[in-house]
Amino acid sequence: MWKTVLAGTTALAIAGGTLAYAQQGSSGFERMQRWRPTAEDITAFGEARIAALHAGLKLTAEQEKNWPAVESALRDLAKQRSERLAARASADRPKDPIERLSLRAEVMGQRAAALKKLSDAAAPLYRSLDDSQKHRFVMLARLGERQGGGFRGHHGFGGRQHRGMRGFDGGDAQPQ
Repeated sequence: MWKTVLAGTTALAIAGGTLAYAQQGSSGFERMQRWRPTAEDITAFGEARIAALHAGLKLTAEQEKNWPAVESALRDLAKQRSERLAARASADRPKDPIERLSLRAEVMGQRAAALKKLSDAAAPLYRSLDDSQKHRFVMLARLGERQGGGFRGHHGFGGRQHRGMRGFDGGDAQPQ
């Protein structure tokens, strides 16, 4: 009998607490949905990710010689993305699907060139890393994950939901 009463009371407490939390959290969730990162925010996130990657790798003096090229390529990607977002914010989306396709192809070509530059710059550094550094590189740069972000594809950091937080590839969630 007591076990039944205790189980019922526990279930009610959990359900009540969850309901109260959900009601309180909805206004905070709505605020997060409306927040759109500024170009300054995006730059700050990019700088933080670059710094985190550099710090997390704990490069030796010999490896450190390869870092400036990687950092430069990462900054170029971030700059390119920021410029692309600023241009998109100030321009109307083309109504013609062929114009949109052409614009998207141009953007993808620019991104491909920047990614190739990053790949070329990162290769010597990556080859010089030990196994634990390589693992940290993959985790910090978000390599190898299936959805968005890092060098992983066009959806950006964490998929389509997190528009302001992209990986190093500068991927955008929405087609142009």
